[in-house]
Amino acid sequence: MREGQFIKQNLKRWEEYQQPTEDPDEVAKRFTYLVDDLSYAKTFYPQGNTVKYINGIAANIYLSIYKNKKEKSHRLITFWTTELPLVIRKHHKTLLFTFLLFLSFVFIGVFSAANDQSFARSILGDNYVDMTERNIADGNPFGVYKESNELVMFITIAFHNISVAFLCYSMGIFLSVGTLYFLFTNGVMVGVFEYLFFHHNLGFQSILVIFIHGTLELSAIVIASCAGLMIGNSLIFPGTYSRLLSLKHAAKDSVKIIICLIPVFIVAAFFEGFVTRHTEMPIWMSLTILLSSASFITWYFVIYPIKVSNKLKTDAPGK
Repeated sequence: MREGQFIKQNLKRWEEYQQPTEDPDEVAKRFTYLVDDLSYAKTFYPQGNTVKYINGIAANIYLSIYKNKKEKSHRLITFWTTELPLVIRKHHKTLLFTFLLFLSFVFIGVFSAANDQSFARSILGDNYVDMTERNIADGNPFGVYKESNELVMFITIAFHNISVAFLCYSMGIFLSVGTLYFLFTNGVMVGVFEYLFFHHNLGFQSILVIFIHGTLELSAIVIASCAGLMIGNSLIFPGTYSRLLSLKHAAKDSVKIIICLIPVFIVAAFFEGFVTRHTEMPIWMSLTILLSSASFITWYFVIYPIKVSNKLKTDAPGK
């Protein structure tokens, strides 16, 4: 049998196998059939893409069987150590695109503010710009972080940032346009905000102070935007699925990502409410917090998902 005929004969069944089921007998049946298909494909089409395709489906079912063997008490652990990293890995390209897009919006904000002195006021508002310039003139450029009570500031910021993230995410339902708009406005705002300090030769100091909390906060905004784009993309590019089924898959994955951002926003709000206000702290301490936050984001959302995915491929049947 030619490879094309083999694919045509079995493709519909393989696509059905990718739909989740809670029936253990059905899972076992699917896995058995896929092992047979995989053996056949490896024998007659060893260099074809069919082997990789079937192995990928089998690996996902293998993972579901493995997870079902775990005790319920381990469910929370496996969510953070296996399930969520695999979801993140699955959407790494979207995450990279979102990050690069956000950076481009930040540069637009910097460039626009540098070439039009009124642009910063149109974005941040006259009151905020005037307050910042007064603080800079008084030798207290980051005084805005010292004005409120620590606990009140922590609670307010945490609630606000989580609300913004959920809004940014939910707007993805409008074919990604809403999410792109919020990503654009936040990116431009960050660029303009940073330009204010670089314009007054306070750029390095602003990074040491603001990015104590900003590293986690901005990273979480980017990741939330990625989740929103996943929703929008599922409607624009449903692939072989119906748009409704594609949306269900994307919603399931994206909600998991949004859930994991809540503790990130809480830690970022804690830093902003209780730590950022201490602008006199040693440089090494600021750098330690900043680099630790950046290292965590890079490790958990980039490096670790790749390691989990590679391990799964190594342990999967047919390898």
